[in-house]
Amino acid sequence: MDTETAAKARHAAYVAEQASARAATQAMASPLVRAIPPAVLALMQQDHDADELEKQLVACAVQAEQLGNARYFENRPPTRQECAEVVEQDRCGKPVTRAMQLGRQKHVLALQCAEEVLKELWPAPFSIEQRYRFYPNARVVETISPREEARLIADGCTEELRGTIKPDLVLHGDRNLLQSALTLDFKFPCPDTNRPQWTEYGSNSPYADQSQWTIYEKALGGQALLISPRTGVTKGRP
Repeated sequence: MDTETAAKARHAAYVAEQASARAATQAMASPLVRAIPPAVLALMQQDHDADELEKQLVACAVQAEQLGNARYFENRPPTRQECAEVVEQDRCGKPVTRAMQLGRQKHVLALQCAEEVLKELWPAPFSIEQRYRFYPNARVVETISPREEARLIADGCTEELRGTIKPDLVLHGDRNLLQSALTLDFKFPCPDTNRPQWTEYGSNSPYADQSQWTIYEKALGGQALLISPRTGVTKGRP
């Protein structure tokens, strides 16, 4: 091997070593990167640093938080009292607080942003607000189409949606759309000093006393993580 070839080989080995070390560092630092299956992670690293996905999804949450607050509160977050204010009633006559209203609006903004991020950075299929019907005893999950979901809601048949789940983002590792590589939910605590956390299912749910993350992982298989403006990506578990 001549001197030039040997030098190129050493350089290539050095670059590979640095890339491996960088990936290892990212994986140690990031719960999102740690949760990505190795095969998908390898595809991502061909074009981008793996932690770029996390950075941009968190940026989506921050942007949605700022835009949502700006609509009502200019350049400040709402207070605890403002979050608790009842601003309307839903069609069933139940009160809707400012926190609930803001949360819905911020979710729309965050998911629009996330879709563009995933198109660029996720090398496999993904689902946005896909509703699933889960049969925990049989460990079977099936999708409900947006058309069917809309029909049931329009007909007032929401009882038929009881026990279904609807994560914000399901990132698939391959073309099996019933299996998650990673499940992500945006959370916008109000006030923003509250800790982001998974919703606990109530006594009327088939999943009573269990949390969203438990059911998401049981139903879809992949790890479930939270994304919020202040704390970024977290497991959100006690």
